[in-house]
Amino acid sequence: MGEILPQVGRPAHDLGQLTFGPVSHPPGSALPARPAGASCRATAAAPRPAVMASQAPAPAARPRPPNSGHRTPAMRAPTDGGAGGARAEEGRRRGCERIGAGPGVWVGGGRGVGRVGVASRLRAVSKLADYRPVAAGKVRHLYEVDAELLLLVASDRISAFDHVLGSEIPDKGRVLTAMSVFWFEKFADLVPHHVVAWDDPRIPAEVRGRALLVRKLDMVQVECVARGYLTGSGIVEYRATGSVCGVPLPAGLVEASELASPIFTPATKAALGEHDENVSFEHVAGEVGAELAGRLRDATLAVYSAAREFARSRGVILADTKFEFGLDASGTLVLGDEVLTPDSSRYWPVDGYEPGRVQPSFDKQFVRDWLTSAESGWDRASDTPPPPLPDDVVAATRARYVEAYERISGLSFADWIGA
Repeated sequence: MGEILPQVGRPAHDLGQLTFGPVSHPPGSALPARPAGASCRATAAAPRPAVMASQAPAPAARPRPPNSGHRTPAMRAPTDGGAGGARAEEGRRRGCERIGAGPGVWVGGGRGVGRVGVASRLRAVSKLADYRPVAAGKVRHLYEVDAELLLLVASDRISAFDHVLGSEIPDKGRVLTAMSVFWFEKFADLVPHHVVAWDDPRIPAEVRGRALLVRKLDMVQVECVARGYLTGSGIVEYRATGSVCGVPLPAGLVEASELASPIFTPATKAALGEHDENVSFEHVAGEVGAELAGRLRDATLAVYSAAREFARSRGVILADTKFEFGLDASGTLVLGDEVLTPDSSRYWPVDGYEPGRVQPSFDKQFVRDWLTSAESGWDRASDTPPPPLPDDVVAATRARYVEAYERISGLSFADWIGA
């Protein structure tokens, strides 16, 4: 989906050894105290502090108040006056103080994303039509908010085999957004990301819960894929060549075999309606330069490895995933697009995992399996579009997406905004 992000004219160039970007304030320095009555739900686009890839701390779950879902007290909208309003303001104060947030620091999508004025100064919009459409992908639309910010909106559409299906999956856009926010927030200290806000006055009510306010980036035109297990196009290539994207693998591997260590298997970014093509690391280095290619590989494997370990602790195998990165105006390498969702990843239950067969999944593999079954009557090799999904397949797919989010995050999807 990163192909829909516009370019801002910054070339891919030297970023410095193993750092994502310049340090914006001295490490460990205290943030100023929050003034009385200020909200910490305001947003900003200032660069995050750099994180050395070799020194990044292991990601840890951030403490959340009981029964708050994804919205900590610091993120809840103000209520009316009286006792309820007093409790809401006290909750916002405690939430900001809990993470040491200064004035105007938004804490929803990861610490250190920047600061501006408080939320009451932000321009609110009444409808999506107030923004200029920039581009559209298979399941997302992109709108320009201002010179620095974009609105990334996830729809309920689903794609398979390079076709956008006629059937939609209810709440899919909200699940993808909720899952992305969870992971962006969890790994905010591991890699800078593009999210500025997920609940903000500039996000129209009609797309609340399935839209992200993000920074404009100069997207690197590479699909950064990490694989820890052999499946999908990887097993097809392995059977033909004994390797995947130029990475040689030992003989005797089968469908769903776990690899000795995760591998970086990049792909080209194909135009809408065309198929991404697996390429080697050397090909990527030839396109973007050896140093940036190395950075993409290192960041991809670092985030995948951390996510895989965490998912495993929740009873889920993260078999593979795709990331997209961009450069901001300061030259910082930034994680963009969606991240670790059931659309961009393969999630399998740990229970019942058995190499040598296709695994049950929490992702859209369920849809792919139905489309290639005799029941669908569709010939993938034909020029005809796929048929509509039956109601039971739609319902089962929604259930799998929601279960993936709830299992991994430990949160209830019913608490996510925009319902």
